[in-house]
Amino acid sequence: MAITKVRIDEDECTQCGLCEDTCPEVFEMGDDSAIVKAGVDFNTYEDAIREAAEDCPSEAILVE
Repeated sequence: MAITKVRIDEDECTQCGLCEDTCPEVFEMGDDSAIVKAGVDFNTYEDAIREAAEDCPSEAILVE
């Protein structure tokens, strides 16, 4: 199923950097939490996004 939205729950993000390590094309570390880069075609990186969400220790990555 195609990914239409990816976001980070800033209250849950611990800034561990795992998402950026797993999928740097989509995620980067911001000042207070990880952020999702603008303008990315999520479907190009679907497997890596889902892996990052599954591996996130604080379950802060939300994928729709």
